[in-house]
Amino acid sequence: MRTFICIAALTASLIGAFVIASGASASGQTVASNSAAPEFTGINQWINSPPLTLNKLRGKVVLVDFWTYSCINCIHTLPYVKQWYEKYKDQGLVVVGVHTPEYPYEASSNNLQDAIKRYGIHYPVAQDNDYATWNAWQNQFWPAIYLIDAQGKVVYHAVGEGNYADTEAEIQKLLAQAKA
Repeated sequence: MRTFICIAALTASLIGAFVIASGASASGQTVASNSAAPEFTGINQWINSPPLTLNKLRGKVVLVDFWTYSCINCIHTLPYVKQWYEKYKDQGLVVVGVHTPEYPYEASSNNLQDAIKRYGIHYPVAQDNDYATWNAWQNQFWPAIYLIDAQGKVVYHAVGEGNYADTEAEIQKLLAQAKA
């Protein structure tokens, strides 16, 4: 089914993280750079937060992390995402995990809540069991990070593991721009 996508992300991380600052994926099928970020849609439930909309988050820098709790690549990126959340949340960064299950057992709300507790995730997580947000974003990989500027535009996209320093530098740049 979608197992190949996580394997593709693993392959990309093995040869160096596949980072696309332009917003285009290898096949060009993702949200275009400097285009308005698609809304969160079809979310089954929100964990650690009331429902969020990107429209209401305007003025903030938003990191959207597409992940699933049993993908090893996603597990490897979680410490960085959690660190950025803790380090920059008081400076205007909002982190939203979009949990889109790869396997049927990952669609269980109880399993997801257990994983969130086990991994110590405190930022908002949207449960996207029907792939509605995944499809709206034309996302293709786990993990995939998108950065949205204060005007609501997608300005950065990274797939797989690695390039954490580049991602953090982009977060810092966007936060500085939002303050200016």
